[in-house]
Amino acid sequence: MGNELTVAVLGPGGVGGLLAALLSRAGHRVICLSGEETARTLRTDGVRVRSAHFGDFTAPVEADTLLREPVDACLVTVKHTALDAALARVPAPVPADGLLVPLLNGVEHPATLRARYRPGLVAPGVIRVESTRLAPGVIAHGSPFAEIDLTGTTVPRARLDTLAEALTAAGPVTRVQDDETATLWAKMSFLAPFALLTTARALPLGEIRTRHRDELTALVEETAAISRACGGPADPAQALARYDAFPPSTKSSMQRDAEAGRPLELDAIGGALLRAAERHGVPAPVTARVVGELEREHSFA
Repeated sequence: MGNELTVAVLGPGGVGGLLAALLSRAGHRVICLSGEETARTLRTDGVRVRSAHFGDFTAPVEADTLLREPVDACLVTVKHTALDAALARVPAPVPADGLLVPLLNGVEHPATLRARYRPGLVAPGVIRVESTRLAPGVIAHGSPFAEIDLTGTTVPRARLDTLAEALTAAGPVTRVQDDETATLWAKMSFLAPFALLTTARALPLGEIRTRHRDELTALVEETAAISRACGGPADPAQALARYDAFPPSTKSSMQRDAEAGRPLELDAIGGALLRAAERHGVPAPVTARVVGELEREHSFA
């Protein structure tokens, strides 16, 4: 990879659209992959970003419904519920020696992608950002930060470093982490209790951490035990302290999906958590109960 990269973005929504625009503004060639209607809008209008942190700007991008050429990296930024359908836009041979970088919630998707594409080039990442697609090609970035951890046990370190440098120069502070399992479980350990309980109780985080403190604590402790069994980090006190530091009105993306009647990433988060618990013989009764409630309430999940 040279100084200027060619980067495909599969799913130019809140996260993907922001990254596409930032990379384009930094001088990289960006190809957004989406449905025809969105692609037409992006080709004509580019991606418009509203951000107190990065500024308000419009960046030109290319757009297509299918990846038709090799790229240096393909960022996979769809929701887990749309992953199978979206991957049809990235035919298996096309990334060639380009990295495939999923920025998805959960811990099971890297194995899915390695079974489909060249396993040594799948470089999972986690992103910490609040960014929303208001309309095709219109992105509102709300958080005063955007941070990415890149990893990939089988990926050459130099490839990860090059992509991380490009992303950091474009805006999101990006670090390369050596331990893929720890990186993915660090995100999962924080996300799962927050997403599951705010959605199940239909309350913002402030009310969860006061009115449902015991339930939140139990979920955090179960998740930490599962993470530890899988080789990930386990610090329940730190997770609770992070929740306590968030604004009381904070909602999870799963909760917003439920409010909007969209499919939930329940299997990728709650399902994956319970499967890991079962594999390692870790009791998770509170998690199982909350996930069961959500499955009954959201039968499309």
